[in-house]
Amino acid sequence: MALRLATPADARDVAAIYAPVVRDTSTSFETVPPDTAEMAARIAATLPCYPWLVAEDGGRVVGYAYAGAHRTRAAYAWAAETSVYLAPDAQGRGLGRTLMTALLSVLRAQGFAVAYAGATLPHDASVGLHRALGFADVGVFPRAGFKHGRWHDTWWGALDLGSGAAPGATRPVSDLDADGLAAALAGTPVTLRRPGDWT
Repeated sequence: MALRLATPADARDVAAIYAPVVRDTSTSFETVPPDTAEMAARIAATLPCYPWLVAEDGGRVVGYAYAGAHRTRAAYAWAAETSVYLAPDAQGRGLGRTLMTALLSVLRAQGFAVAYAGATLPHDASVGLHRALGFADVGVFPRAGFKHGRWHDTWWGALDLGSGAAPGATRPVSDLDADGLAAALAGTPVTLRRPGDWT
C-alpha cells in the first residue's frame, strides 16, 4: 500500500469509489454522482491549496482523503474540513485511519490550526475513526439533510492542529517539497511511492 498526492488523472478511480456512496447511501449529501470530468476539476481546484491523497494497492486507487475550506470568509483561513472514502474491498483494514493520519500531518505542516469533520448519522465507523484520531465532539446538527425519503442528522467533530497562538500564513501543498512532505509524515504508517510524486 502506498499513499501519494492525487492528480486529475486519478479522477476516474476516485469517481468510481464515490459514486455508490452518493447513489446508495446518505453518507454523502450529494444526490448525483460526479462524473470523471467533474472529479478531475475538483482535484485540480483543491490542489495546491489543500491536500488530496490517494491510496494505491497494486497500482489501483482504493481510497482517498482530502481537505478543503471550512468556510470562505477570511478569518476561517486556518480551518480545514476533511473527508475520507474507501473502496468497499479496502474497508476494515485500517486504511481510513492511515489516510486521515497522513492528511492531518500534511495540514499541520501547512500551518492549519483546526480540522473539522462531519458524518451523517448513524455512522459508528466514521464517528469512531475520528474520535480515535483525537477529534472532539462539537455537536449534532438535527435534520441537516433530506435524502432517500428521510431526514438525517449530522455529527461534527474538531481536532486542534496548532498551538492556539496567533497563526502565521498557511502554506500551499505545492510549497512542501518531497523532503518537507516526508518530514510531515514521519511517524505515520505511510509509504511514499517515490519522492517525485509529491512535487
